[in-house]
Amino acid sequence: MPYITNYDSPIGSILLISNGDALTGLLLPTQVEKSLDPMAYLQKDDLHVFTLTKEYLDAYFKGETPKSIPPLAFSASSFKELVWFELLKIPYGETISYGELAKRVALVRGTSFMSARAVGHAVGKNPISIIVPCHRVIGHRGRLVGYGGGLALKRQLLEIEGHVIKTYKD
Repeated sequence: MPYITNYDSPIGSILLISNGDALTGLLLPTQVEKSLDPMAYLQKDDLHVFTLTKEYLDAYFKGETPKSIPPLAFSASSFKELVWFELLKIPYGETISYGELAKRVALVRGTSFMSARAVGHAVGKNPISIIVPCHRVIGHRGRLVGYGGGLALKRQLLEIEGHVIKTYKD
């Protein structure tokens, strides 16, 4: 049975989901799905992975680079997982474009081209927001585009990491 707990953050209550060993989901306040059946999960606040995740988030929301990433488990296509692993390589406080991310994915796949649109679709399906930093991916020419938690939240997360948001275009 999967487990859940809540983390009270400066942006609201974040829902953490685990298989017992690894984090499988991190839903932002704006992402908690109405179809999520709480009866399908067991509330368990003291799981080790939840403790590690909360330590990560504590550091993150203090504006510090978290020391380590909690164990993560994905359940998706190999392409989506590849994109998410590439997201994990974007350092705290930095951003890259969807085009640049597509180039990185193409390089890993050993191909000469990868569609930024296809990569963007995979980014949008990221189940572990903040830790798998999809908010660090921006559009062409510094445009703030696309974020499952909403653009206002994307701006807020980038500001926490030290970005001056007015330098980005809407």
